[in-house]
This record gives sequence, C-alpha cells and structure tokens, in this order.
Amino acid sequence: MKNFALIGAAGYIAPRHLKAIKDTNNTLIAALDKFDSVGIMDSYFPKADFFVEFERFDRHIEKLRRNGTQLDYVSICTPNYLHDAHIRMALRSGADAICEKPLVLNPWNVDALMDIEKESGKKIHTILQLRLHPSIIALKKKIEADTSHTKYDVDLTYITSRGKWYDISWKGDLSKSGGIATNIGIHFFDMLAWLFGDIQENKVHLREKDKSAGYLEFEKARVRWFLSIDENSLPVRIQELGQRTFRSITINGEELEFSTGFTELHTKSYLQILKGEGFGLVDAKESIKIAQNIRNNTIITKGEKHPFCS
Repeated sequence: MKNFALIGAAGYIAPRHLKAIKDTNNTLIAALDKFDSVGIMDSYFPKADFFVEFERFDRHIEKLRRNGTQLDYVSICTPNYLHDAHIRMALRSGADAICEKPLVLNPWNVDALMDIEKESGKKIHTILQLRLHPSIIALKKKIEADTSHTKYDVDLTYITSRGKWYDISWKGDLSKSGGIATNIGIHFFDMLAWLFGDIQENKVHLREKDKSAGYLEFEKARVRWFLSIDENSLPVRIQELGQRTFRSITINGEELEFSTGFTELHTKSYLQILKGEGFGLVDAKESIKIAQNIRNNTIITKGEKHPFCS
C-alpha cells in the first residue's frame, strides 16, 4: 500500500483522483485546498489530515517524513499555473508527482522539471487518459497498420458551455490557465500527436477569449480544430435537445465514437503509474508545445472559420 497526499482537494477533477487512489488499494494521508468544501473526502478517506494553508500542509508532510512515514506520491489537481510549484514541492518531499494536465504551461518549464527529476531521483507523472481509451487505442493500431502513406483528414470540434463564473475564476485568466486551447484542448492535442506523429504545421485562424480554431498538420494527418466555451457555438440540433456540450471527431468523414468509457480512465492511469508504465515529461511535452504555440500564434487567415464557429 502506497501513501498519497492530494493538493487541490476541492477541485472539479479531485474526486477522480480520490477514487483512483482508493480503487488501487492505496491510502490518502493528507490533503490541501484553500477552500474547505471537501466533504467528498468522506466517501474515500475520512481519516486523512486536511489543511487549508500550504505552509501547514508542507510542515505536516515534513514531520511525517522525519517520523518515518514515507510519502510515495503527491497528486496535484490545482489550477494550471500552480502545477510547476506543486510538482517541485512533491519531489522535494521525496515523493513522485502525479499531476493533471496541462503539466505546465510552457515547454521550457518541462525542460527545467527534467533537471529537477534527475537531481531528486523521483518521477513526474501526468494524466493523459485519452491514450488509455479503448476506441483511441484501436484507432492507433489501425493507423500503425496502414501502409498507404496517405494523410488522414480530421475534423475536431469540442464545445463545452461555461457560465459567467468562468471569466471570474482563474480559468478566465490567460496567464493562469493558458486559455481555452490549453485548458480544454490540451488532452485532444496530446491525443492527435500520439495518433498521428510529429507536427509539421500549426496555424491559428481564430483566437478569442471564449473560442479558438485552427489547422494542425501532423506526419500522418491534416486536422481542422475548433474549441469553444460559448453555448452559442453549439449546433442548433444540440441546443434544441437542451445539451450544453458537443464533441465530434471525424476521420476521413467517419465519426469516431468514444462518447463512453471515460469513468475508469483515471484509475487505469494510476494502475499504469504504479506499475512504472505511466506517462511522464517527455510524453506531455508535445501537446504543451502545440498549445503554447497556439496561444502565441499570429492569426493568419481571419476570414476562414470552422463550420461550427458562430
């Protein structure tokens, strides 16, 4: 049984990490969040120590270490801009880090973390759960078996409506979240790079606070993508159904079906990590580079928009 700590216990994604720790027969010994709405912990680890101040949490972890309690992993579910600091804290504590994506906001941050990983002898893991989805795994096998050397034509649309709170929160601050290309697009960009190989071209056609669109060319695919948190971007038929989220990926005109099968992917990710087969800094770097380039890219074709773009 391994000992875990969790930073960001009140966050949206934290319950998936709590469940993964529990499902893999490990234990949570301490958690931190500046917000104290963490009653979800009672469903998993009611005896875990909880802190709302980083300094007291850090001191507690150090005290445990001095008293002979080994902390094996620190799971990090905090806002994107804090990931780097919390990863460093985990490694200083003698633990491996398991950090939600985006691991960091810029590719050069990855390079710095590689040095710290070597110095500490500890590992930095990230959650790239789409790589573990059965439909995506099957597609990768199909692509690898394809000897035609013809590039696939891919259309990716992801619209997930957000309310007024979004702009007020850290997610609405580009310097803290990286913008929607990072905040909601990073796992799709990772999936695309994993499936289709090295990136060859990255163009941005539209970049607004609540939506973004562009073109990516990979070794094996040409991809048009559109991301939005604006409910007005939803196709009319989806709006009429009262749905607030729309996701579509077509490959050569054929829809990729992966609307289900997500509930256990964090647990699968933890199982891979515990076996020494998780995803690390090298795996995460390409999607971070893609998102960072999109964030800083000059819009090159203002008149061209994705068909779903309002």
